[in-house]
Amino acid sequence: METIAELWPLWAALGLMNLVTFIVYAYDKHIARQNRGKRRVPERTLILLSFLGGFLGALLGMFLCRHKTKHAKFLILVPLSVILWAAGIGALIAHLLGAF
Repeated sequence: METIAELWPLWAALGLMNLVTFIVYAYDKHIARQNRGKRRVPERTLILLSFLGGFLGALLGMFLCRHKTKHAKFLILVPLSVILWAAGIGALIAHLLGAF
């Protein structure tokens, strides 16, 4: 049976995905402030990054960079991705600890 520590590649991948997501949110906010005609990151991509594992990076990007905090779909979908990932990770840890 695997232990939680043996899943370090999963934890590393999630950490990297969250870092990348935060950087993308910060970059998009920077481009939005400059308003010099540079191409912005599509909203679909920002939300997709959250569901692909960058859930905490997206949440931090929204509130630390004050980016997309007035958009209803971000206020609903990003926290939803956090809840889903937390439930999934919680279920994985519970399974590894023998709860089910």
